[in-house]
This record gives sequence, C-alpha cells and structure tokens, in this order.
Amino acid sequence: MRVLITGANGQLGTAIRKESQNFESLNFYYTDIEETDISSKESVGSAFEKYSPNIVVNCAAYTAVDRAEDEREKAYTLNAQAPANLAEQCKTKNIKLIHISTDYVFDGKGNTPYMETDKVNPLSVYGQSKLKGEELAMAYGNTMVIRTSWLYSAYGNNFMKTILKYGNERPELRVVFDQTGTPTLANDLAIAILQIVQKTDKLFVPEIFHFSNQGVCSWYDFAYEIITQAGLSTKIVPITTNEYPTKAIRPQYSVLNKQKITNLLEMEIPHWRQSLVKCLQEYLR
Repeated sequence: MRVLITGANGQLGTAIRKESQNFESLNFYYTDIEETDISSKESVGSAFEKYSPNIVVNCAAYTAVDRAEDEREKAYTLNAQAPANLAEQCKTKNIKLIHISTDYVFDGKGNTPYMETDKVNPLSVYGQSKLKGEELAMAYGNTMVIRTSWLYSAYGNNFMKTILKYGNERPELRVVFDQTGTPTLANDLAIAILQIVQKTDKLFVPEIFHFSNQGVCSWYDFAYEIITQAGLSTKIVPITTNEYPTKAIRPQYSVLNKQKITNLLEMEIPHWRQSLVKCLQEYLR
C-alpha cells in the first residue's frame, strides 16, 4: 500500500509522520506545497506520476480563520478547489482520498453533539470554503471526509503552544468561556486515519465521519488545564466572546458526535484531558 500525505509539514501531517512508524506494512510519501501545489491540477498529476499512490490523505488547508475573511480567494483555492483537484484525479486513477474537514461547517447554535447528517451552516469564510471542499471532493464518489475540531499538538502553531508561551510571559490570560467544543490531539486523529489506511478494503467508506477526542470543554477550561498541567502560576480569567471580538464568527457550540467512526474502527477514543497530558509530556520534556 502506497500512501501519499499532502500538506505533510502541518500539524496533522507531522503527527502522521510520527505515528506511521507503527504501521510498517505501509509505504508513506510526504509532500507539501514547496513540492506539490494541490491547487494546480498539473502539480497533482506530477505527484501522482511520481508516487503512484493507492490512497491519498489530504492534510493541506488554509487555516487562518480570521485572515480568510479578507483572503477569500486564497481560502477557497486551498480549501475547496485543491481537494476537488485531488478527488478528480484520484477518481481517474482509482485512488482513494481521505480529506480532513472541520467543525466550522456548523453554525454552533445547537446544544447536542453534531452528527454527520445534521444541517450545515458555516458562519465564516473559512467554514464556507471547507464545506465547499467537502461537497466538491465527495461529488467524485471516492472521498472519505473526516471532520475534526480544535486541533493541537506538539508541532506547529496551535492553542496549547500559544497558552504555554503567554503563560510563561504574563501573570494573567483572558480566555473565552462561552465557546464550547472538544480539543483534538493531532496524534489521536493520525492514528485513526492510519487504521483506516491500513485496512482500506474494510474501513474506507466514502462518507462523512466526525473525529475529536472525547469530552466537552470551553476554551477557558482548555487553557486552565494547560496551565495547571504545565505547573504554571498564570491566572486564567474567563471572558465572553463579546469581550474578545474577532473578524470571523466562531461556532459557539461545536461538539462532534463520534459514534459513527467509533463503530467503524471499533476503537475507544481518549478523553481530551488524557491526551493533553500525553502531549504536554512530549512537548515539555
């Protein structure tokens, strides 16, 4: 099995690279925008010729949520057109595609964990571009979409590392408490993806699935736990979304129902606190 990872230098791509060491039956090839621009059909075609993959995992995305409000075209190019390019060429070559999406496809006005079949209504350009990418890619019939939320890891830029940075510099941090979701350790998502790849014939289903860690918290709760587990004395002050205005509207509630992927993989997904402890041990050692 030949596996091509696009967007390989990002958080999830890096996590897959680390966790893939436990999947020795698979051959992995990693590419990022410097080598393969997936918004270009020609570049995608060249990568497929070079690596001859059986399955592609697309980890590439435009994730600058606020900047996307001003850079709509860039967001749509990478989040919508690029996965469509991948899916189209995968279809012609009988290659399977796993594409990663986001909780931002929902408006966050619900109060029970979102199922894959629930109505989508993204409030931001980022969310709208990611939804369009889902739709365009899935139209080819060979794409499995995995939506995730609040991704963090020991690599790249993310909320955990930002909180640790400022927690070491400031006596107090103000963090919103009225946005609720679930942090997802990139390594846990990587393991779920790799299990699907390893047993493609059985587990690859061209539908939408949700994956995050278990449990529910606010950004305030997440920040408080990060500071506490890291042994820092920084005070975390809860504030409302209105007190921390951003250009893009965030979903207030974006907890994902994971039952569908849990049933598929027959696996237990770790609680977010458990995974945070594991991540901090790796990052701070």
